[in-house]
Amino acid sequence: MVKSFRVSDLQTLLASMGRSKSGLKQDLVGRALRLVQTEYSPELLKNVRQLYESRFPKTSGWLAARRPEGIPVAYSSLSSSPTATSQGADYLNGISKPIPTPAAEVKLVPLPFYQTLETLLSPTQLIAQNNEKLQDSQCIFELTPNQADQIRNASELRPGIRSIQVVLRICYTDSIGVQEDQYPPNIAVKVNQSYCHVPGYYPSNKPGVEPRRPCRPVNITPWLHLSNVTNRVTVTWGNFGKRYSVAVYLVRVFTAADLFSQLKLCSVESAERCRERIQDKLRFDPESEIATTGLRVSLICPLVKMRLGVPCRVLTCAHLQCFDAVFFLQMNEKKPTWTCPVCDKPAPFELLTIDGLLSEILKETNEDIEEIEYLTDGSWRPIRDDKERDRERERSNTPEYPVVDICIPEANGHSPAYSSTSLTGKSGSGSVGAAGVTGGAAVAPGGGAVVDLTLDSSSEEEGGGAGGDSDTEDSADSPAPKRGRYNYDKDLVTAY
Repeated sequence: MVKSFRVSDLQTLLASMGRSKSGLKQDLVGRALRLVQTEYSPELLKNVRQLYESRFPKTSGWLAARRPEGIPVAYSSLSSSPTATSQGADYLNGISKPIPTPAAEVKLVPLPFYQTLETLLSPTQLIAQNNEKLQDSQCIFELTPNQADQIRNASELRPGIRSIQVVLRICYTDSIGVQEDQYPPNIAVKVNQSYCHVPGYYPSNKPGVEPRRPCRPVNITPWLHLSNVTNRVTVTWGNFGKRYSVAVYLVRVFTAADLFSQLKLCSVESAERCRERIQDKLRFDPESEIATTGLRVSLICPLVKMRLGVPCRVLTCAHLQCFDAVFFLQMNEKKPTWTCPVCDKPAPFELLTIDGLLSEILKETNEDIEEIEYLTDGSWRPIRDDKERDRERERSNTPEYPVVDICIPEANGHSPAYSSTSLTGKSGSGSVGAAGVTGGAAVAPGGGAVVDLTLDSSSEEEGGGAGGDSDTEDSADSPAPKRGRYNYDKDLVTAY
């Protein structure tokens, strides 16, 4: 039996027994054979027989003795015609197949936004009637007067959307574990001759990634007869080898605000318990080479990049970082993923908790504090931004230096330079050499010297001509200034 299994059957068998389901088919076959030979148990035998029955329904002689003769009437309506119901046909190669028992063992995962009030149709397998790729399966049910009154008198979540609904759920036909909602390909749902809306695909922003379809319950309430008239639901689905089951429930629908109220009422972790958790994480471990003295936690929500309003996290996550509970519930109401935005692990609603300690810290800190650090004793301290720390350091440690003004603007925008020190290094001379490049230096009001660097070669010649007459008196007493290769004075002093 094991050697005849497909890859999906082998993976299902190994996963049900807690074994790895990765690898090539030959590896999976070898692993399954060793499992059968070494750990033979009734549970393993049951799983092997169920998988073999689904693969070869006519070849196992012992199945006829175990299959019940009668089929309950409540589930025999899930077919397109009475003839097809009595005969039945396998969707693989047209092999004749008796109608299987209802998929009573299929369990759908509970949904936080839907509270099941009553089951109108238990999970029942969709049966293909021929070899066509597109199949139609029908089911019928009636609403009791009490159920119809509940729907009529229910409040409205939005215009036209009531809080009490009849929903259709579809999942894989698998009795192992709980099943998430999963649509078959080419799905269409018709209720009493009217097609109802089925959620479409989410576009993907990543290149090469196919759009994802949110598989959530289908609201069929607006198209139902709220009386004792029989309701007929027709599911059109693509027949490509997968087995699906369909179920109908009367549910109460919650909003994100409703779940948030439940969270505040039942799932708040006290500040004392949070401190104990911090101390456990920071407790000294003699076997560890690195001692952890603090843990940093951001006060910014990783979902919306805004300051946390209601800090929330998952009890099973190892990190202390929180995310905003309101935004998390609102996002899952529109696109249910229930994944932790910090570590990408599953974050079911029943494991969410509000951090009482971080809630107190958010009230005590200013809006400009974006990060804190937990210490070993359970206390905390704010961590300021690096730029803010640099500004504080500059304000506290910057020495007072005198400011030197290197340019004093005059009316014309430039100021000729005057110097108390001559170009030859002598003090007290207010004249400028014939070839002064800078035109001299001036003493600024604060005591610093000012050098005018705006003169060009033409002004040098003019300045030299103008200043030549004033230097005639000192030319006899002082030697001519030395000129270098590029026609500037070698004895120019520093301006300061």
